[in-house]
Amino acid sequence: GLRWVCLRPVLRSLGLELHAGGGAACCRACTHCRPFAKSSWLTLSLFLPLFFYAPGFHLSGTVTEPGTATEPEMTYKVAISFDRCKITSVTCGCGNKDIFYCAHVVALSLYRIRKPDQVKLRLPISETLFQMNRDQLQKFVQYLITAHHTEVLPTAQKLADEILSSNSEINQVHGAPDPTAGASIDDENCWHLDEEQVREQVKLFLSQGGYYGSGKQLNSMFAKVREMLRMRDSNGARMLTLITEQFMADPRLSLWRQQGTGMTDKCRQLWDELGALWVCVVLNPHCKLEEKSCWLRQLRKWSDMDVCPLEDGNYGNELPNITNALTQSAGHSQDSLARPRRTVFTRAIEGCDLHWQDSHLQRIISSDFYMSPSYQREGESLLFNSQGQPLWLEHVPTACARVDALRSHGYPKEALRLTVAIINTLRLQQQRQLEIYKHQKKELLQRGATTITNLEGWVGHPLNPVGCLFLTLTEACRLEEESCLEISGTDAGDAKPPVYQHVPVATGSPDSSESYLALALEVALVGMGQQRVMPEGLYAQDKVCRNEEQIIARLQELELDAALVQTLRKQCILLLEGGPFSGLGEVIHRESVPMHTFAKYLFSALLPHDADLAYKLALRAMRLPVLETTAPSGDVSHPHHLVSVVPSRYPRWFTLGHLESQQCELASTMLTAAKGDMLRLRTVLEAIQKNIHSSSLIFKLAQDAFKIATPADNSSDTTLLNVALELGLQVMRMTLSTLNWRRREMVRWLVTCATEVGVRALVSILQSWYTLFTPTEATSIVAATVMSHNTILRLSLDYPQREELASCARTLALQCAMKDPQNCALSALTLCEKDHIAFETAYQIVIDAASTGMTYSQLFTIARYMEHRGYPLRAFKLASLAMTHLNLAYNQDTHPAINDVLWACALSHSLGKNELAAIIPLVVKSVHCATVLSDILRRCTMTAPGLAGIPGRRNSGKLMSTDKAPLRQLLDATISAYINTTHSRLTHISPRHYGEFIEFLSKARETFLLAQDGHIQFAQFIDNLKQIYKGKKKLMMLVRERFG
Repeated sequence: GLRWVCLRPVLRSLGLELHAGGGAACCRACTHCRPFAKSSWLTLSLFLPLFFYAPGFHLSGTVTEPGTATEPEMTYKVAISFDRCKITSVTCGCGNKDIFYCAHVVALSLYRIRKPDQVKLRLPISETLFQMNRDQLQKFVQYLITAHHTEVLPTAQKLADEILSSNSEINQVHGAPDPTAGASIDDENCWHLDEEQVREQVKLFLSQGGYYGSGKQLNSMFAKVREMLRMRDSNGARMLTLITEQFMADPRLSLWRQQGTGMTDKCRQLWDELGALWVCVVLNPHCKLEEKSCWLRQLRKWSDMDVCPLEDGNYGNELPNITNALTQSAGHSQDSLARPRRTVFTRAIEGCDLHWQDSHLQRIISSDFYMSPSYQREGESLLFNSQGQPLWLEHVPTACARVDALRSHGYPKEALRLTVAIINTLRLQQQRQLEIYKHQKKELLQRGATTITNLEGWVGHPLNPVGCLFLTLTEACRLEEESCLEISGTDAGDAKPPVYQHVPVATGSPDSSESYLALALEVALVGMGQQRVMPEGLYAQDKVCRNEEQIIARLQELELDAALVQTLRKQCILLLEGGPFSGLGEVIHRESVPMHTFAKYLFSALLPHDADLAYKLALRAMRLPVLETTAPSGDVSHPHHLVSVVPSRYPRWFTLGHLESQQCELASTMLTAAKGDMLRLRTVLEAIQKNIHSSSLIFKLAQDAFKIATPADNSSDTTLLNVALELGLQVMRMTLSTLNWRRREMVRWLVTCATEVGVRALVSILQSWYTLFTPTEATSIVAATVMSHNTILRLSLDYPQREELASCARTLALQCAMKDPQNCALSALTLCEKDHIAFETAYQIVIDAASTGMTYSQLFTIARYMEHRGYPLRAFKLASLAMTHLNLAYNQDTHPAINDVLWACALSHSLGKNELAAIIPLVVKSVHCATVLSDILRRCTMTAPGLAGIPGRRNSGKLMSTDKAPLRQLLDATISAYINTTHSRLTHISPRHYGEFIEFLSKARETFLLAQDGHIQFAQFIDNLKQIYKGKKKLMMLVRERFG
């Protein structure tokens, strides 16, 4: 495979610097750049037939790219200009359209570096021309024109005309330009950067709106800028300016502003990185005053534009100025520190006010051994701690921005020194805060209230102070598996997690045994554990969550050895004892950022080393006081509660759903770890019941606990099963009186869980059903499942246990039927079938409720059930009661109850003449639809009544006459219904319904003819119609044609 060589030392030895000019000619031994891989191959393949080199300022040559199986051999002409160790311009025949130099340009550069003897040095062309006589000059010009006549002839003719004209501009200037002679010493010189190409690429990526990997491409360009800054390449700021101009010209900005909608998260993150990069640029410790003034003007111009994105999304309540060192005092209100409109560039603008001239700061960053004299270490000092180590008392995010700037501009040692000074300052503050809290502890616990001491959090901060310090420290400890000089061309996507080693902190203190890696862990824990108020706005809150997850991901890369565990334990204890300064202190503000995600990491990291401390910390972190009416002060067992010192702004917690899910994850992690430990499980359970307020999340925890407690390949864990059951019971109580679309699933799961726990759990939920379930759930799901054959088999119950369960289920069924007969009566009857007394009681409940609380549909359903179970007389009674609740209008010939009515009449007919006589008056009173009545009448006349074979009754076997009771009443009602329906239909009939109406009259005639004088009645009926509706001539003509 190809072995890559770091070329910077070689270049420097030849008077050239291979900087990241325009993102192009950076040494790619470290970043795996394709142009360098390809160019190395090109130069080593020796397909470079022609080179010539003009002295000092211009390099030209021809590069041949060998052919492949699919591509022919290609030759490209390349020209490179350079000035004072910088490549200032490049051209190549390949037509490269990228911000990186093409492989051919790099190949030519490498060839010159590696084989300087094979490139001939020449004088500037002006010197060569000066040595020629007139004939030689003429010959030179004519040969030049002949060789390139199509390209240069028009230009040559134009120049000739101007030279021959005495008044031309060209003759007003002495001498002539020489591109091979280089620039004047006073001229500006900088690395070549194809500005137009940068603009075009950024514009293209922005237009893709985050699709097709454009976000990754833009982040790659930002990384390029950081690389250029680290190499102290002046083009870094130039390239960032070009990128920013395109960002500001993005047409979506004005669209988002007009529509009042926020930009996407990906886009928002790109803007954040842009703002952070400008802070790095303006904090360059060695930039010139003019440069900073120029950047300040440009930043103010962008910031003043209406479309410029705001620092905190679209919210106006702002964070303090970057130059304000916040005092740790509760006396400041957020309003007093608020500033008007802060944009993504505001911090960079404020950063222009910062300087590096402070003598104390200069000494800190310039030496590892800067200490105060031992005789001066008594008493308080703002510059040194008691060990004589230097402190840097500055607004923490601002101090961290300095660290980021040093690191970004290629001063890693200086960045480390300042980082150590900042950490020493944080330690001193932490120590003083603990002392303050010890004096106030009794009062604070009595009041149960506190205020937020940190008005801006470090996690999610625009300057990312915690991440900056952590990265600076861990980079110093990173163990590279392969040297920078030899790196194989592996894909960046396959990168292994970093490996770290302990590197001792360089310090003047002889007894210091600290490592940068331990400091990295410490500063991350201090920053993450800081109690801070939840920021306003969706984006700012989302950024807090995202930044927290990013820092934890970095922490998880650390392999915790004894030294790091010691640091971890020490900081966890300090966080627990930190009072109002710690998010894990005993007393917190109602609206402080929750610690669930952080505590989950701490719990998992501590558990193998100090389980008691891990549980104490995680249980403390379980609280979510913003959801409390009186928020808990800390420990689950602590009696005190705190009241928020400001009115609740609960609706502004846009990430509340995510925070609650993280609280649930923390609880789940503890439950899993506590499996088999009854005391710990009970403590965790109490914390869950006290602090988690979402039924769906408690249900998830119950399911998680159940799953862990019942492994497929092992026996169940009884303690954890009981926890799952208790959580399930809590869910039932929480959702009993509220609507929840998962309620049915929850009820079924609880029965499954109780079944797994055992028969006593099932008896318990059956006996206390009214606190857990609705009557419908209790009968149709709970009791029915408990009494199912599968449950009996699953539990392997003996007869007394089965009888106990059955007795509880029957008692439940009767109670539910009494409470909600409409929905539970049928289930109650089913559950009580095997117990005569219980069944009779359930039946009586139905009868009692039939007159008031039940619908005809419910009564018909129970009546059919009774018939199916062999109780036809009871079925008849219930059907009769159902009929009293029914009212079927003349035009409801598709009513859903029709089948029930026909069934009830068939049942009565089968029972005998008496039952039929009893139900017909009810039918006549309830049913006014002629077609339904005629259908009943027809069925009753087709067979003899009494076919059900009721014991003790005789069946006459005779068909019933329509001239006698009870069918006479039904026939009269049917004829009357047909007459009334006919008049109703004729009132609003349209011609397209005439045919249907004639068929209706035909059915009516069939019914009329069942009466002795039916044909006479029907003829009179038709005559009446003709008389009354004679205006409907066409219809009456159709009536005459059919009926005479």
